[in-house]
Amino acid sequence: MEQEELEQNSSEEPSFFQKTWWMLIGGIFIGLLSAGVILLICRPPQGAAIILRPAPTTVPIAVHITGAVAEPGVYNLPVNSRVEDVIKKAGGTTANADINAVNMAAILEDGMQVNIPLKINAIVVYSDRSIPGYEVEEEETEENGEKQTSTSTVSYPININTATQAELETLPGIGPVTAQKIIEYRQENAFQIIEDIQKVSGIGPATFEKLKDFITVGN
Repeated sequence: MEQEELEQNSSEEPSFFQKTWWMLIGGIFIGLLSAGVILLICRPPQGAAIILRPAPTTVPIAVHITGAVAEPGVYNLPVNSRVEDVIKKAGGTTANADINAVNMAAILEDGMQVNIPLKINAIVVYSDRSIPGYEVEEEETEENGEKQTSTSTVSYPININTATQAELETLPGIGPVTAQKIIEYRQENAFQIIEDIQKVSGIGPATFEKLKDFITVGN
């Protein structure tokens, strides 16, 4: 009798294989349930697009400026710079530049070339010292406040110790910014020889070669 009860109880207990199987099924079920909950919580709202944006860049752009500027050449500028910015980099426009023909607000692009045109009928001075003169327009204000335009002729070579801003701007490679620097420099230190003009910021050997035949110090 006792033997029969023992055999009956042992047959009702699950085997080791059955226990392992049920534990495996239970683990898989719990894992799938947990994964479903995580996906439900973390998924983006339906209809919301994921946009990949390029990383911002700080690499400067290179722009080539030519024409009626003090220092034509290639300059590096920040992205989204405008034509006005590269003109400033080049030392400003010359006295005979037609700035009304240029869109100063245009945005520059890498590799772009910007040309600053000359005014119609402008006289361009290069390296011929025999040129008789260069006509310069200057504005004078009368006592009643009205402005009257007068025209004067510049004869070369000009005295860089006494030349006006307008006269200095007629020199090759010299724009408004550099002309003002020349005036500021000579107020503190008079030019003793023409080579002294290279002491002015923005005037190097290349620019000096362009203008040396057109200047004097009056000695």
